[in-house]
Amino acid sequence: MSKSLQPMSCPSSAETQPVPASAPPHYHFVTDPRQPETFHETPLPGAAQDLIATGHLKAIGLYKSYRKGSAEVPVLRDLNIEIVRGEFLAIAGQSGSGKSTLLHLLGTLDAPDQGEIHFDGRRIDNLPAMDRDLLRNKRFGMIFQFYHLLPELSTLENVLAPLMIADGVWSYMRNRKKHHGTALSLLETVGLTHRLKHKPCELSGGEMQRAAIARSLVAQPELLLADEPTGNLDQGTGQDIMKILRTLNQLHRLTIVMVTHDQTLAQQADRIVRLACGGIENK
Repeated sequence: MSKSLQPMSCPSSAETQPVPASAPPHYHFVTDPRQPETFHETPLPGAAQDLIATGHLKAIGLYKSYRKGSAEVPVLRDLNIEIVRGEFLAIAGQSGSGKSTLLHLLGTLDAPDQGEIHFDGRRIDNLPAMDRDLLRNKRFGMIFQFYHLLPELSTLENVLAPLMIADGVWSYMRNRKKHHGTALSLLETVGLTHRLKHKPCELSGGEMQRAAIARSLVAQPELLLADEPTGNLDQGTGQDIMKILRTLNQLHRLTIVMVTHDQTLAQQADRIVRLACGGIENK
């Protein structure tokens, strides 16, 4: 997602060899995501199956500190982690353990003091700002605890916003019908076809998070980074969001890295990495 989108104001190790780029996934559903048992998996092409077990995202020797007045507060110390293509990874740990910091570094929203981050064999933490913006807009999807929907736009317009930014005015108008079809399909996936014209202030917390999920997937990313995606939701709504994420992961092999403090949610992932004292406590 490009940095130009602003938060809404409504209350409410050795270097890996380059990996061949896979074909972008297509997130099209016709069934209710709240009933994942009705989904039927479509077999992936052989080449895509081969890439599932390939290292996808890798951090090597990460250090990150922040300044608080005259004091330097270390957050991450010599952290190494590798995410496999197609897995659902949960990053857990106590408040202040560096979970969100790590996710922001992996998503190039921030830069490490030391260390490197590689995506499909290419180092990305030192890319120029424009290239990092492009990476987040086209290949990464991001979900945040506070939704970050634009208050002046409708639900449909919020979902379309990344494509508007990526294409520019003229290209977007040429592809408008295709883009609208993709957005409508995603909104059907998350159960929001009855809220297309509603502004964020007219949606519940769960509906705003569903809209944010649809927006994060509209460019058909290869990697989804979710920072406490259920943190502002009640338990039942949070489980609905988890069902959607798990379905996307299982049906389309979408790689998901999720930060959460909720152990119940973390245990639904394929693997849990726990942070403590700036590093990985239990691999």
